[in-house]
Amino acid sequence: MGTLNLYEKDFYAWTQEQAKFIKERALDKLDLQHLFEEVESMGAKERSELKNRLAQLMMHLLKWKYQPSRQSRSWQNSIDDQREELQDLLSDNPSLKSKVDEYFVKSYKKAVRQAISETGLDDSLFPKECEWSITEILTDNFLPS
Repeated sequence: MGTLNLYEKDFYAWTQEQAKFIKERALDKLDLQHLFEEVESMGAKERSELKNRLAQLMMHLLKWKYQPSRQSRSWQNSIDDQREELQDLLSDNPSLKSKVDEYFVKSYKKAVRQAISETGLDDSLFPKECEWSITEILTDNFLPS
């Protein structure tokens, strides 16, 4: 089975074959086009993960602030979990720190949409721009009141 067919028919086997070629320094056997696409895709996944984690954290913070009667330890645990996941992601991928400010605004808009969907609250209740700084939302003990 050729490399191109292997990529299309058995991705896992293709990855193992490519790893073997790299280890053996058999660079002429590498499927460079697909390797390029996969490496590029891996970076895109990390950026997407950053945006999603920021949105999830902000959505939980919005729910915390705008539904105070429903605040619970479970909600606080969700906030803590998102912060921890974000810190891990940024620790594992330090270059993503330069993207946080850029994704902050986009993630906030997504967070508002999700909070509206999950709470049933009117969209006019939520500020158009995030009322907290990135430093605040990432601070372990920050809970909006």
